[in-house]
Amino acid sequence: MGEKIRIAIAGYGNVGRGVKAAIEASSDMVLCGIVSRNPERVKKELGASDIMVMDINDIAGWTRELSPDLAILCGGSSTDLPVQGPKLAAHLSTVDSFDNHGEIPNYFNAMDKAAHDSGNVAVISTGWDPGIFSLERVLASSFIPGVKPYGFYGLSESGGLSMGHSDAIRRIPGVKDARQYTHAEPDAIAKVRSGGNPVLTAGEMHWRECFIVLEDSADAGAVEETVKNMPNYFAPYRTVVNFITQDELNIRFSGFPHGGCVIASGTTAEGGSAQIEYQCNWGSNPAATASVLVAHARATMRLKKDGKSGAFTILDIPPAYFSNLSREELLKKFM
Repeated sequence: MGEKIRIAIAGYGNVGRGVKAAIEASSDMVLCGIVSRNPERVKKELGASDIMVMDINDIAGWTRELSPDLAILCGGSSTDLPVQGPKLAAHLSTVDSFDNHGEIPNYFNAMDKAAHDSGNVAVISTGWDPGIFSLERVLASSFIPGVKPYGFYGLSESGGLSMGHSDAIRRIPGVKDARQYTHAEPDAIAKVRSGGNPVLTAGEMHWRECFIVLEDSADAGAVEETVKNMPNYFAPYRTVVNFITQDELNIRFSGFPHGGCVIASGTTAEGGSAQIEYQCNWGSNPAATASVLVAHARATMRLKKDGKSGAFTILDIPPAYFSNLSREELLKKFM
């Protein structure tokens, strides 16, 4: 790859912190700076650090001062990325983890226009789902004729922490803090593994559990109603809302575990049984997403080197582009 890839982190929450750690652990990348809506908060958190921190809204200023090859966008999908993504892709190449599945086609189109018009590359909606699971769904449906791949999340008894859904709750007026856990329905998993491609609604596959800390003057009933009726996030699911204190939230939910699986069961063209299953378990959901984002940063630069522009997803990228190994090393180690 030659010189190290210069990366700016845009947004510094849990994912941004994970991206910083992943960049620092990569031999072919360097963090050139962090941009945020609240640079003073970030500077205070970093303490005695020589990392440059700037205001995300001063795009001309920080792109000039930091000279990044690309920015990894770590904002939330509900309100941040729909605005920030196209605006930043018009100035430099980007990688993001936009995870509102129902809005991905619209987001792709907006990012494609912004990046293509400016000659940049925008890799969108990457992480483990959307992202790795998206690829697994395509592979399974291609390798087993007529099969329907299913994705399940939150396989453990405690479920799995969803960052995007938690962020969406925190954007509701009256909410001080929140965590949302997704739980897979075991009966639905069993039906899929048994074959037959059952027809399952979203609500039959998962249920959602929310733990919310309210502002002092908040209306609990109104907040619960808003959560349960939120399109794309909660409306299709059985959703349980729990109101707790900040201390209870901090003590009970100190980590960010998550995981899931993609399952496809069917038959080959000759009628033989066939099943493909991919599973991942992450001790930290933000760290997992960050690791995938950073690998896509490497792929973004290779697409740029190929003369590409516009928006791309994991489905469009050769797997070798994610690795820092040479073609010869990949053939020797993994083929």
